[in-house]
Amino acid sequence: METKETFPIAKINIGLYVTRRREDGYHDLETIFYPIPLHDNLSISSLKMSDAPYQLQTAGHKIEGNSEGNLIVKVYKQLAEEFDLPALDIYLYKRIPIGAGLGGGSSDAAAMIKLLNETFDLGLSTADMERRVARLGADCAFFVQGKPAFATGIGDILTPIELSLSGMHLVLVKPDIFVSTKEAYGGIVPATPEHDLLESIKAPIAEWRHTVSNDFEKNVFRLYPEIAAIKQTLYDMGAVYASMSGSGSTVFALFQHAVEEAERVFDDCFVWQSKL
Repeated sequence: METKETFPIAKINIGLYVTRRREDGYHDLETIFYPIPLHDNLSISSLKMSDAPYQLQTAGHKIEGNSEGNLIVKVYKQLAEEFDLPALDIYLYKRIPIGAGLGGGSSDAAAMIKLLNETFDLGLSTADMERRVARLGADCAFFVQGKPAFATGIGDILTPIELSLSGMHLVLVKPDIFVSTKEAYGGIVPATPEHDLLESIKAPIAEWRHTVSNDFEKNVFRLYPEIAAIKQTLYDMGAVYASMSGSGSTVFALFQHAVEEAERVFDDCFVWQSKL
């Protein structure tokens, strides 16, 4: 087979509220997933000269752990049990930072199931693929279609919405900090949001600063004041809106213009920007 390639995208969270602790120990959320053009590179080709069912090669941002724990391998192995898939050479170039609140691993999983479905004519519908990858992570299903969505439940119940940030300049800043899930949820008190998220985003973006927030910021900023400082600096630089994405540690900001000084100001961080 010829090499097949795809480009798993990242996402940001616009607003993130923890509304309820569930009996199963998870939490119900309300958030908006918005796709952004930062992407990984994922390709598959025939695995030759090997008796192994697959080979995973990675480059770019370092991925900790062994290949068995990688979501794209889990997708392949699950489908290989059901369909007659050949041994594959899998290559993943990570441009999306790890543990950044940008959904990189989940996006890779969704991209893998779509790539396998298309390449080998598996006949899976969009709903089938969403259902399958949702088992691997709450936000995996979003990346199957990758369109703006209002997410509830544990982030797995998706409602398409009309939202466009076209024309805005997006800046991502990720410090060399890993925020664990336990740290992010520490001190969280589930509650009904003060402002309705779907109503809030209908207002001009400049007004979001007062009505659209991320519940994880309070505790994460207390533990890591340098993340809070990044957000404030982005506002000082003229951001229209800034927020931590997911449970961190990336902070994103929306500007009316390109921010040429971003790489210099945040020279010890991962910095990425693009016009949306």
